[in-house]
Amino acid sequence: MTAPDPVRAGRALGGAAAGILVLEGLATLFVPRGIAQDGDGLAGGELAYLLTLAVVLVLAGGIQRRERGVLIGTALQIPLLLTGLLNSVMWFVAGAFVLIWLYLLQIRKELLGSPFGAPRAAVPDDGDGGAATTP
Repeated sequence: MTAPDPVRAGRALGGAAAGILVLEGLATLFVPRGIAQDGDGLAGGELAYLLTLAVVLVLAGGIQRRERGVLIGTALQIPLLLTGLLNSVMWFVAGAFVLIWLYLLQIRKELLGSPFGAPRAAVPDDGDGGAATTP
């Protein structure tokens, strides 16, 4: 099944992907608070990793209109999941975000034909099963 208007569906799915990445960035900013409650403290490298990841996730949300935006967002799911090494609760939070991202990729595949490809304009149908000829 493909969307009747793949370009419009691609824009809508890009907006959803951008929203998910921004929410992931915000959730990453809560990790230092969780680590502070453990009593172990937060090392400078851990804080730099978390802040950098949060900024990169938000910036990746801004490039979801570009052709490689979804691919970059997919690659960022791995470092997000690895925040579980810093705080065990993040295994569940990041895991939920990864599952949402995988669901988004599945919907992109169903509506656009490819989870990573750019949406293509629908070819008009002239009713006989073939593509319409242009005058």
